[in-house]
Amino acid sequence: MNRGASMIATAALAAFSAAAYAAATGPSQTAEVPGSALGNFDIGTIDAQAGRYYLADRSNSSVDVFDTRTRRFLMRVTGFTGVRNGPNGRPAGNISGPNGVAFDPMLKQLWAGDGDSTVKVIDVAATPVKVIATVSTGGQRRADELTVDPRDGLVLVGNNADRPSFVSLISTKPGHAVVAKIEMPDASDGIDQPVWAPETGMFYASVPVWKDDKSHGGLAVIDPKTLKLVKVIPIDNCMPAGTAHGPGTIILVGCSAGSATRTPGMAPVTIVFDTKSETVVARVAGIGGADEVAYDAAKHRYYTASRDQPGGPVLGVIDANSNALLETIPTGTNAHSVAADPQTGTVWVPLTAPNPACGHGCIGLYEPS
Repeated sequence: MNRGASMIATAALAAFSAAAYAAATGPSQTAEVPGSALGNFDIGTIDAQAGRYYLADRSNSSVDVFDTRTRRFLMRVTGFTGVRNGPNGRPAGNISGPNGVAFDPMLKQLWAGDGDSTVKVIDVAATPVKVIATVSTGGQRRADELTVDPRDGLVLVGNNADRPSFVSLISTKPGHAVVAKIEMPDASDGIDQPVWAPETGMFYASVPVWKDDKSHGGLAVIDPKTLKLVKVIPIDNCMPAGTAHGPGTIILVGCSAGSATRTPGMAPVTIVFDTKSETVVARVAGIGGADEVAYDAAKHRYYTASRDQPGGPVLGVIDANSNALLETIPTGTNAHSVAADPQTGTVWVPLTAPNPACGHGCIGLYEPS
């Protein structure tokens, strides 16, 4: 096992509790997070086939594993940097970890970016679950969001806090060679969540800010065959953040637009983008301030983790057929992570401590209609 990679497989099954909240005002249930209070986390993802939810839990320096069917905590994969403080003595996300997480359905492996510019590979099919490799991207700060291309056997990960920012393409084959490094000096805030689209075979990575102008961002198109940046497709007045593969050739792009601190004066919006025509097919008004976004293919719903929505943090629910905003459900402070399970119809949103639903912090389970 590589340096710093250890695993605590606690059999302690933290009880989930039915919260006394209707779907319109909060989570229908909560899944408790043991250990340190959940105060700092990043991305979550679901393997619906195996019934597992994985959360980048910085407060416990781990990736936490939950059973989506029993809605209980199962185990914790440790060895990550956890929360690190910057020069001002406050937690600094750009050197903390874990960060982005992405699941490889072919190899049954979970990839997680860490605060020391490494990516850890976790074998989730092993007993016990364990880290099997640590890959350095060669930067000075965190390896952040990432996605898996199982067809070409590549993982794309961004170092958004390095200058210049860059993305790395890493092989999923044993040895996990870094096969390409693409610098993006004009991506002033690096890249945010990337997604791989099997219909085009391309990576699409959110570019929040282009050439220091927050009103101009876009999607970086990266070819896994040539290992090169093909183009940046402009998306203005959005400040792109999370992405999620939707129906057919569609991807959803969550926008920071609407955030009073990140995008002052920019109206909240969420973008529906067609990778085939390379056009914006809808701008969903009234919901923004988002980080991670998700799609439920069974319900044909998009979900946005709109932590900076004007009026307070919410879970945004969008109809993927009509691209209409259906409802917003209150969440909690910095609730910026969301994952949807098409098998159970639940939406998993981490809630920091304290929250009316759970004083210690927990995962809020929402069941929108």
